[in-house]
Amino acid sequence: VHTTDFPGNYPGYEDAWDQRRFEEAFRVDVIREEEDILEFDMVGIDAAIANAFRRILLAEVPTMAVEKVFVYNNTSIVQDEILAHRLGLIPIRADPRLFEYRNQGDQEGTEIDTLQFQLKIKCKRNPQAAKESSDPDELYFNHKVYSKHMTWVPLGNQTDLFPDADFRPVHDDILIALLRPGQEIDVLMHCVKGIGKDHAKFSPVATASYRLLPDITLLQPIEDEAAETLQKCFSPGVIEIQNINGKKVARVANARLDTFSREVFRHEGLKNLVRLARVRNHYIFSVESTGILPPDVLVSEAIKILMGKCQRFLNELDSVSME
Repeated sequence: VHTTDFPGNYPGYEDAWDQRRFEEAFRVDVIREEEDILEFDMVGIDAAIANAFRRILLAEVPTMAVEKVFVYNNTSIVQDEILAHRLGLIPIRADPRLFEYRNQGDQEGTEIDTLQFQLKIKCKRNPQAAKESSDPDELYFNHKVYSKHMTWVPLGNQTDLFPDADFRPVHDDILIALLRPGQEIDVLMHCVKGIGKDHAKFSPVATASYRLLPDITLLQPIEDEAAETLQKCFSPGVIEIQNINGKKVARVANARLDTFSREVFRHEGLKNLVRLARVRNHYIFSVESTGILPPDVLVSEAIKILMGKCQRFLNELDSVSME
């Protein structure tokens, strides 16, 4: 979503802005909250603030990810560099707020800035497998290397620092490599704290997007066949048909579900009966977490970062004015 995507940039759309809408008090309404998905509305803000919030979610909320891979043995067909890259993109369930950033140039990690994982696995034949079998799952042991095979190896006194910790990959079924008898992988991984601006592997969200709230107005009653045609022009649930005095009459049921297909403008008899617009200070946010932190925590952390940026800017203005 781009900040320039306002109704005036689309043919057939009218601007839904009026002064009263911008004078509304700022509020946040949570619409849908699931395990890794959060949908909420931000009302009464400017496009610049909405876009800054989205970019912070993508690039500036820190997480823990694999930064260094020490390869002791790798006889699989996956090259060391590719293996290290694949391991780096596996989301790690570890709260980054418990750790510090590693100092630039530090070669050795410590218990306060590094998490250590080990992946050591070897493929063997199954002596009990049927001779006529061709199924790798039956013929071999450990022929599929999954993220569940990564084990946490505490550094220093991390066992005492995090007695109840369960540091592990977010998902156990991420396929890392395929092995055949005699092939093995033996690597040690160091996870550090970072942000998505440095590398995408540190981004805490799968998607973070927003869109403006649709505003659909029927300029005059639309009935019978025209009502049914109008209903088909929009996403399911946007237009409903009511039976009033024996006539089918269309009404806007839930404009929020509209995807702005502009299909209605293909019909000569309808295009002048409907006004499509967007409420310019009502943003519908959708945040999908990678599972490292819950989406509501990510939103809270993003707000703190945005507040910190504003405070630093104000401090710089004060220092300039004093000079």
